[in-house]
Amino acid sequence: MQKILGYIRKACEKYNMISDGDSIAVGVSGGKDSLVLLRALAEYRRFSPQSFTLSAISVDMRYGGSDTDFSAVSEICAGLGVPYRVLPTDIGQVVFDVRKEPNPCSLCAKMRRGALIDEARSMSCNKIALGHNFNDVVETFMMCLFNEGRIGCFSPVTQYPDRAQDLIRPLILAPEKDILSCCRRNGIVPLKSPCPADKHTAREDMKRWLAERERADRGFTKRIFGALERSGIDGWHE
Repeated sequence: MQKILGYIRKACEKYNMISDGDSIAVGVSGGKDSLVLLRALAEYRRFSPQSFTLSAISVDMRYGGSDTDFSAVSEICAGLGVPYRVLPTDIGQVVFDVRKEPNPCSLCAKMRRGALIDEARSMSCNKIALGHNFNDVVETFMMCLFNEGRIGCFSPVTQYPDRAQDLIRPLILAPEKDILSCCRRNGIVPLKSPCPADKHTAREDMKRWLAERERADRGFTKRIFGALERSGIDGWHE
């Protein structure tokens, strides 16, 4: 956990993610990234230079019209002293049953993010923390380049001035391998994803391609990440 806390502290300082008095809602899907982020931010608030409060929200996609069991997340939040809400939605049904999206991830992410922002606002949270990690950054950058023909990525901090809210991504400097190690060492057990498209997405294809390139050319992903930071686009900087 200490290594993860180091990544979070560096990201927060580098991109001014947290200010005194912030009320931060962590978006918790139940996956490894969001659970590690939740645990780490609960620990980080003990020694952070800024004073902030923490809560957690799970957006239930309700795939097939069935409620997702978030009881394990509820227990974690209770142990950490973090207020927790589950927001039931029909996003899963809209994306897969009604729209029958052949490439569901983009629409799903957009709808889930909108629901999360609205729920966080109802809880008077001015910031929402998402669990995107170092590898997610590189994958997104390369998918924008290869699939959309543009240079871009999500931002470390995304501002919504009309809502007086920000999205922050404190794990952007943390490699996926270190997050997996943190789970093993701290007994963090991710929930099994109920998404019908799990492991069968364009992102998974990019993840495998990047892993192959990294095996053949060590440091490949790190150089891409560095290029993104040096580009100065979308709020990134060295």
